[in-house]
Amino acid sequence: MGKLIIFSAPSGSGKSTIINYLLKQNLNLAFSISATSRAPRGTEQNGVEYFFLTPDEFRQKIADGEFLEYEEVYTDRFYGTLKSQVEKQLSEGQNVIFDVDVVGGCNIKKFYGDRALSVFIQPPSVEELRKRLNGRGTDTPEVIESRIAKAEFELSYADKFDVVIVNDELEKAQAEALEIISNFLKK
Repeated sequence: MGKLIIFSAPSGSGKSTIINYLLKQNLNLAFSISATSRAPRGTEQNGVEYFFLTPDEFRQKIADGEFLEYEEVYTDRFYGTLKSQVEKQLSEGQNVIFDVDVVGGCNIKKFYGDRALSVFIQPPSVEELRKRLNGRGTDTPEVIESRIAKAEFELSYADKFDVVIVNDELEKAQAEALEIISNFLKK
C-alpha cells in the first residue's frame, strides 16, 4: 500500500517547482488525478490529466460522498479528488502526491491520518510573494492583489500541516522536501 503526500501553498510560493523536482527523484510518486467539470483543453484526455465530469455528474458524486475534497471555483466549475481514484493508486503501491488548496489538504490529512504527510510551502514573506507574482508578468495588478489576499488567508493554515518548508532559496527547499519525504516513505 502506498502513502500520501499532500502539498499546499499560496500561489507563487514555488510549490509546483518543488513537486516537479520530487517527481523526478525515484520515490515512486504519482500525481493524484483530480476530477473537474471543465471541458478538456487541447490534448487532455479523460483519466490522464483529469477525470472530466459534467457539473451534474460532479454534484451527484458530491451528494454520494465520493470526494475527499472538492471546490467550486466559480459557478459550475468544480475541481475535486475522488476517493476511489486515490484508493486505486494506493492499492497499486503508488505514493500519491497532491497539489491542493489548504482546506482540501486538511481534509485529505484528516481522512488518511498517519498514512498522509501534509507539507505547507511557505514564501519567505508576503512582500517576496508579491515580488514573485509581479515577476511572472502573467497577472494584472488586481489579480495579484486578490492572490495576495488569498495568500494571507492560506498562511493562517500553515500550523495545521505536519511540516512547513520556507522556500527562500529553491535548492535548499527542494533538498529539505526530499529529505522529509524520503524519511516519511521509509517509515
